[in-house]
Amino acid sequence: MKRLRALAFTGAFYVVTTLFALPTVFLLALPRRSTVGYARLWVAAILWLLARIVGLRHVVRGMDTVPAGPAIIAAKHQSAWDTLALFALFGDPAIVVKRELTWIPLFGWCLLRAGMVPVDRAGGATALRRLVATAGRLAVAGRPILIFPQGTRTPPGAARPYQPGIAALYAALDLPAVPVALDSGLFWPRRSILLEPGTIEVEILPAIPPGLDRRAFMARLEGAIEPATARLEACALASRRKGAAVVSGR
Repeated sequence: MKRLRALAFTGAFYVVTTLFALPTVFLLALPRRSTVGYARLWVAAILWLLARIVGLRHVVRGMDTVPAGPAIIAAKHQSAWDTLALFALFGDPAIVVKRELTWIPLFGWCLLRAGMVPVDRAGGATALRRLVATAGRLAVAGRPILIFPQGTRTPPGAARPYQPGIAALYAALDLPAVPVALDSGLFWPRRSILLEPGTIEVEILPAIPPGLDRRAFMARLEGAIEPATARLEACALASRRKGAAVVSGR
């Protein structure tokens, strides 16, 4: 049954995405806000499909701790779900995305039109300077900057270093950094269509004020995100085992 639901969601995802993609050429001629609003409708449709077909929902804690005004949102990245839900959660974020995504016809054009921040992950210092300059302009416009500090999706329980992009943004923009922990990889694994029903938990942690040196900031950021993520994962796995035991005991 779980496999059938996952396959049904995958089919529905592509159908809905194709239908939403058809008018995007016309959106490119409209103001940026129109593209953002349209993308939010698409995300809402996908999250609704996840809830209705798979039984996968989410809960967010700590939203009241997000500072007013622009900030750097530094989120754990485990799943394709993250880029969808966090885009909707934080209003109009400028998301740092790998440059290759902007090369995809229609989708990539919409990313650029929506004001996302492409970065060449192999570009070294030049790419970092471009990242900081672009993010700085968008932050001045009042938009939060959303970045995944580890640079790519990291499976639950796996270790991956935090990349220099987050440190460069924090040092240059003089903004608070908001750590975000989540357990989405337990429900929508990387490179898998076998989705699990349940509730993804997102925990927004207290903001790190600007002004720390690089070493102190990176230690504080990782020290906030990693233990919180491990705790969320442990709770989700315990709940899953308890549910399986109840089912098997019937």
